Amino acid sequence: MDRSVLRSVPLFAAMSDDQLDRMTAQASARRVPQGEAVFEQGETAKAFYLLLNGRLKVTQVTRDGQQIIVRIVHPGDLFGFTRALGRSDYPGTATAAVDSLVASWPTESWDVFVADNPHLAMNAIRTIGQRLDEAHTRIREMSTEEVERRVAHAVLRLVEQAGKPVEAGLRVDFPISRRDIAEMTGTTLHTVSRILSAWEV
Repeated sequence: MDRSVLRSVPLFAAMSDDQLDRMTAQASARRVPQGEAVFEQGETAKAFYLLLNGRLKVTQVTRDGQQIIVRIVHPGDLFGFTRALGRSDYPGTATAAVDSLVASWPTESWDVFVADNPHLAMNAIRTIGQRLDEAHTRIREMSTEEVERRVAHAVLRLVEQAGKPVEAGLRVDFPISRRDIAEMTGTTLHTVSRILSAWEV
């Protein structure tokens, strides 16, 4: 993998050529077909990843067996870096929403990279903070808002993060189903279908 690939990602933008070369020397690239998992919830974290192309859905299964979508991974996002969270296993399952390309590094490399480049540590902290803020927003919505508003917020987030201009407006550039929206908003497929059908009228 060429250093220019990492240079284009904000997380690595402040790194020197030598630092990037050391990172690319340990990187592996992998194509992930649509529907295939990069890793599974509860699996020992042997690697951390960078999404180079495509989209991923990260899901968790609760103790009562309910599946929820906790986040969408977009190109340029780092994911599965459990070492930074003090975990030894993956807290969710990352599945390709479309054919995707990921880069990966051995989990133990994280400590070396951070020690070699404090900017990486600061950027990672910023990334974790943004995800925590998003999680807090979703928790607040689930606790205080009616389901129609939760669905509206989920759709707007998808458009902001993955919307591409088309003649009729904006189009989310990867497949997203009504069931996916239900899993993102803590409601049922029937409820989401009813809400979206009403909006289409």
